Amino acid sequence: MSVRKATIADVAQLAGVSTATAGRVLGGYGYSSEDKKARVLRAAEALGYQPNHLARSLITGRTRTIGVVTAGIQRQLYGAIIRGIADTAEREGFGVLIANSDEAPDEEMRAIRNLTARQVDGLIVAPCGDSSDAHLRRLDGQLPVVLLDREVAGLDVDSVAIDNVGAARDCVARLIAAGHEAIGLALDLPRTEARSAADFVTRPRSRALATDSMLHPGWQRFHGYLLAHEDAGLPVDLSLLAQVADRRAEAAERAALELLQAPRRPTALVAGSARMTRGIMSALLKTGHRIPDDLSFVGFDDLDWMSFVSPGYDAVAQPRRRMGETAAKMLIDRISGLAEAPRHLRLSPRQTTRGSVRAIAAGG
Repeated sequence: MSVRKATIADVAQLAGVSTATAGRVLGGYGYSSEDKKARVLRAAEALGYQPNHLARSLITGRTRTIGVVTAGIQRQLYGAIIRGIADTAEREGFGVLIANSDEAPDEEMRAIRNLTARQVDGLIVAPCGDSSDAHLRRLDGQLPVVLLDREVAGLDVDSVAIDNVGAARDCVARLIAAGHEAIGLALDLPRTEARSAADFVTRPRSRALATDSMLHPGWQRFHGYLLAHEDAGLPVDLSLLAQVADRRAEAAERAALELLQAPRRPTALVAGSARMTRGIMSALLKTGHRIPDDLSFVGFDDLDWMSFVSPGYDAVAQPRRRMGETAAKMLIDRISGLAEAPRHLRLSPRQTTRGSVRAIAAGG
């Protein structure tokens, strides 16, 4: 036997108000006295009334839903970010629809089309970093957008990311302070990125990178690497740089093996992403290198397993959940009518030390 759901008319009758008044109170629009609001809400609770979001959206023009496009939903980074987004959205009465681009511009465009077709009130997007970003520009002015983890040149909307330049600079400076001068860096960069890391080593480093729209996190971390060397008066050795655009796992491992076999043997390795961390770990297992006895190591990001091995692995820990919470709050502010200039927030990561960096004599 089916149970009939309570309707707005049922709530209005029990509360002793008109159906229009009950609709305004339950839909959160228009004016009603405090007494009537209280009566309607008590009646709705007593009847177990569940609002019809589709009907409400036809009246208000809002679905109370936000869309999220991640660059890789399977990554640990995005799991924590999405949790932050979902928790914040739920507290504010919003639902969340999630899509994935897999770093492919066509998939990103398809995901955005699907989410906008479902009438989301706003979007949080981790852009691919490809030059084909006209679809994101078209959204500007149509609905609120917050960029996550990355920015898009020429698109001035709210964004939240971490201070990649400062984090990498601090990380490499700590290795230099521990006596390391041969520091290998494995960079994870977009597959369509035509520039080479080597292009910037022969130019004034801080100036070159600051004026080249380095918006992808990989380039920003490379910028920090260069600045730390510049600060210490150390030259950059091109043989210690591995730039990987291929997203297959074996490409990251192959890059790590090339670093370990560089003409100038590195005394420390920095993984510029979680994927590069996995590639380096696989390469170290194959070559028998021990951390920190044979090689010091710092990873970017802090992965769950890093604290469960002995010795633990040092890492640059991104405030992932806070990134999601911040992005959701910024988007809901815009949906609610905030009209101030675009905000660009940079959160500070934490340098986590667990024993994978060994101090050595300078030049050792």
